[in-house]
Amino acid sequence: MRTTLVACAIAIASAAPMGVSAQTTAPPSTAAKPEPEFTFTGNAGLFSDYRYRGYSQTDYKPAFQGGFDFAHKSGFYLGNWNSNVSSVLFNGASLEMDFYGGYKTTFGDFGLDVGVLYYYYPGTGKYVSGYKPDFLEGYIGGTWGPMSLKYFYGFTDYFDLKAPGVDTKGSQYLDFSVAYPFDGGWAVQAHAGWQKINNGQQVGLIDDTYFDYKLGVTYDIAASGWIAGLALVGTNEKKLFLKSDLSEGAGKTGVVVSLTKTF
Repeated sequence: MRTTLVACAIAIASAAPMGVSAQTTAPPSTAAKPEPEFTFTGNAGLFSDYRYRGYSQTDYKPAFQGGFDFAHKSGFYLGNWNSNVSSVLFNGASLEMDFYGGYKTTFGDFGLDVGVLYYYYPGTGKYVSGYKPDFLEGYIGGTWGPMSLKYFYGFTDYFDLKAPGVDTKGSQYLDFSVAYPFDGGWAVQAHAGWQKINNGQQVGLIDDTYFDYKLGVTYDIAASGWIAGLALVGTNEKKLFLKSDLSEGAGKTGVVVSLTKTF
């Protein structure tokens, strides 16, 4: 969930004033470009693996991802993001569709972001009747310079994980990330995450909590906006589920190569 570029802008140029005499001419004045009422941006990328909070969602296979963002100058925004996923892991669904909306603002050097995020997996039900991994989270985050901190709270069962008399509502995730740019189009990225799955062990997980991490580098190819990336990702729990072979090794450390573009 994911840099954006302004797709369109409104520009107003003021005309140069008439000369006050034959010998002197007033320099032209340029009016500041007004902030557009709305911005609409899109993004697309190809990844060697889709990792969600450290775990492969594509069984270590490539993923094509893309989405769009619609923002108002007041700070309110809506967006959608999509990726292919493993249909075996997601009960027949081969597509993840995320829908989100929220509000962003700044206080000096600090940024604030609050919103909701819905994960939707169309086409579930092939292997386990009634199991739908869709779920809803709320989030609040802050940014300061190259650093960001974001907290997620689950309003519904985490990936629909539950057992008789036990649910996973109230699961939490904390995301700390740093993205630091250098000259020449290079940037380094680092991320550490902490996931708490409410009643995780009671619904068949190895543990209620785990950590994930990422360390990577990106390069803006010939200043074109095409971003090549290389990252090392993983978790401290290679296999999250006790009784499922589907998650065997899904969280092991691996390398993800990517090529992305925002337009």
